[in-house]
Amino acid sequence: MRLRAKRAGQALEPEAALDPGAIRQAALTLLARRDYGTAELERRLRARGFEATAIGPVLQDLAASRMLDDDRFVEHFISYHASRGQGPIRIAMELRQRSVPAESIAQHLDAVSDWRERARVARRKKFGAAIPKDFKSRARQVRFLEYRGFSAEHIRAALAGDAAAED
Repeated sequence: MRLRAKRAGQALEPEAALDPGAIRQAALTLLARRDYGTAELERRLRARGFEATAIGPVLQDLAASRMLDDDRFVEHFISYHASRGQGPIRIAMELRQRSVPAESIAQHLDAVSDWRERARVARRKKFGAAIPKDFKSRARQVRFLEYRGFSAEHIRAALAGDAAAED
């Protein structure tokens, strides 16, 4: 008998809500699409109607078999978002929203190479190589980099580094 997890908002039969096989199948279906952190996957499974008490042991089994790995999730998340031009502040905020522990976030963000250079690349990609001459243009570029999640230090280095490169 194949049990199928229903979408959020639809109730599961009581026996299916406690069935480890159905929980595992739903978790593997989600993990087949992308990596999840443990807390985020648990939230998704509860939204599908599975009981929290039955979800815990299944997630522990998935973690033991390395199908669910919080460190791998954080590494991939940071790598993907950093390559898209996002800074450490924004990435950390998004990871905190996904209930990732602060120690893990800090550890993996520190491992990323040169945020200043990433800020410089993001600025160049959006605005070109020319450095801003007037206050209005400079403020616009600063706001853009702040929105992307770069710190004031990274932004100063990005704008000063480009000025030094043109000299």
